[in-house]
Amino acid sequence: MPRFTPVLHLIMPSLLLMGSTTAFAAEEVQGSDVSVVGDTRFWVGDRVAVVGKRSVDAGRLLTSVDRISGESVQSADVDYAWQLLARMPGMTLTEFNQGTTSGKVSFRGFNGEGEVNAVKLLIDGIPSNSNDGNMPYIDMILPLEIADLEVVRGTTDPRYGLHNIAGNLSFDTRSGGDYFDTKFTVGSFGKQDAQVVAGVESDSVRQNYAVGYREGDGYRDHSDYRRVSVAGKWAVDLNESMTLGASARTYSADAKEPGYLTTDIAYQSPQSTNAYNHSDEGARDINQFSLSLDASLFEASTLHLLGWLNQFEDNRYVTFSANTSQQNRYTEEEHYGALATLSFEPEVSFLNRLFIEAGASIEVQDNISKRFLTQDQLLTSQTRDQEFTLTVAGTYVQTMFEPTQWLRITPAWRVDRVGGDFKNHLSGQDAPINDYGTISQPKLAVAIMPMPELMLFSNWGRSFQIGVGSGAYLIPPRQEDVAPSINEGWELGVSYQPMASLAVRIALWDQTATGELKRKLNDPLGDFDNLGATKRDGIDLQLSWEQSDALTVWGSVAWQKAVIDTPDPQTPEFKGNDIDHIPRWIYNAGVDFDATDKLRLSALVRAQGQYQLNSANTAGRFGDFVLLNLSASYALNQNADLAFEIKNLTDENYEYVWWDGSQSLHSPSEGRSLNASLSLHF
Repeated sequence: MPRFTPVLHLIMPSLLLMGSTTAFAAEEVQGSDVSVVGDTRFWVGDRVAVVGKRSVDAGRLLTSVDRISGESVQSADVDYAWQLLARMPGMTLTEFNQGTTSGKVSFRGFNGEGEVNAVKLLIDGIPSNSNDGNMPYIDMILPLEIADLEVVRGTTDPRYGLHNIAGNLSFDTRSGGDYFDTKFTVGSFGKQDAQVVAGVESDSVRQNYAVGYREGDGYRDHSDYRRVSVAGKWAVDLNESMTLGASARTYSADAKEPGYLTTDIAYQSPQSTNAYNHSDEGARDINQFSLSLDASLFEASTLHLLGWLNQFEDNRYVTFSANTSQQNRYTEEEHYGALATLSFEPEVSFLNRLFIEAGASIEVQDNISKRFLTQDQLLTSQTRDQEFTLTVAGTYVQTMFEPTQWLRITPAWRVDRVGGDFKNHLSGQDAPINDYGTISQPKLAVAIMPMPELMLFSNWGRSFQIGVGSGAYLIPPRQEDVAPSINEGWELGVSYQPMASLAVRIALWDQTATGELKRKLNDPLGDFDNLGATKRDGIDLQLSWEQSDALTVWGSVAWQKAVIDTPDPQTPEFKGNDIDHIPRWIYNAGVDFDATDKLRLSALVRAQGQYQLNSANTAGRFGDFVLLNLSASYALNQNADLAFEIKNLTDENYEYVWWDGSQSLHSPSEGRSLNASLSLHF
């Protein structure tokens, strides 16, 4: 079992500094009138006001924050929880559709290829990225158990270090309450899904449970799957000022892989598979455990402690094209860590408000990565046998002070240190971690609030990227340590809410990086390329309007550009080229209409432009689409709802495409489908 002694050496000094952005679970208030002065959050769908928090929540970090309430996503029918982000503004969804490797989400000019994973994932506050920054832990979450979903964009949030390059994504599941909800779904392509969630609450004890099972044949041949997820959360009030919590979550999935199609086959027969993919498949097991303590130490001060253990095992057989061998990719990771945060809000006579916070965290990883060449799952040779550790420890201090009611200034500073070692069992070679030094990340946000309905906000900050896998270590023939890539970003925005039913936010942003590291996805060693200095910028526009109690309309447009500003000296011709797999335009919009007291009609439109397939910008542009989903739900009685959804109503031919060095390879996504669901609430 992991030893947490190093954690205490980091946490205890930090507790003396004071501060936190995490506090007790807050009371939620439903309804449309949830405007908060000086809050940058943009709500998608039903809005929920979070009140009663002493600490500065993400909406007051003065950067672009988007949020969806549980009520808006619990009824959604998605194959994976990351697909719920299709409702969020400016999100790029990369849909691999390859068995257990389903896809993921990215934003702010980063792609979802797995080369640079720039989004920190939190599940109930637990860091939940795999070593390479990917997000397989999202697959454990059931839509029916989600309490809210939040995206924090940019380089200003000091709470997290590792993988928090362009921002972070948080899934919070239900806590407390007395309920028993079930949902049963059947749909096209053999889809069958069952979700059961329950909450039991007494005076001092809260229990929450979730169980889910999903199976289907898949849209394409040779893509049937089976997934099981089980979760539990427990909280006990030790006294009026202290709460002890625990959680456990487990997930298991098995799926066939349909593989990638050449251009001709993809457009002529998108539901087909290749003969050489007949034995490709994957199995994935994930566990997550946590313990937490929340306490009010004294008036206007709160303490939050969290320790966690993540376990990830993935065994995959994959053949990328007719001219390559089948690979067996085996990954085993055990990540554990702890964080501590403390907040303090003193009363100062000459300030409208002063808030001080500090936090410390440590993330420790024990990783195994093996690869083999196989034929019909029979071993022919081994190409990788690596074992490596990684430790990232960080601490931060943040203050928020308001000299007057119309001005808020939020400076922050975070520092991180990295340790670890690497062992190549095939060669017997050991290597130390790159000496990244102390990674300093200053941050500053300023907001002007001339009137309650209007806020002008700006921010600037730095975040960092280090190598993943073998790319984090000083492996010969390299003789010099690779420096961390420093991302520096700024944002200027306006948030305007002239009335409770109407909200508009526009933000102009820019983010540059030094020496960006691009992981080689099919490299036996797991090495990286130096993409060079990069520049990303864009504009986000979001609008939400509750025309009446019965009609809500929302929409967003995002323009983004990501280019190689100063390329690696070995590829000077890449200067000014687009970074691959990043569409210039992303659109989405939704309408919810309560036609009667029992009938709700909804529509969701999602669209994006084309992207380049490689850094040379020589492989063509692909990836544009316009998707339309329609749904209707009817309340049979107080405890039962019946829902129907048509996905991809126009049967749009949309796909994920990548370049293997000589040709484009395609993974067609699901065509028109129909799902029917029965939900029971007690």
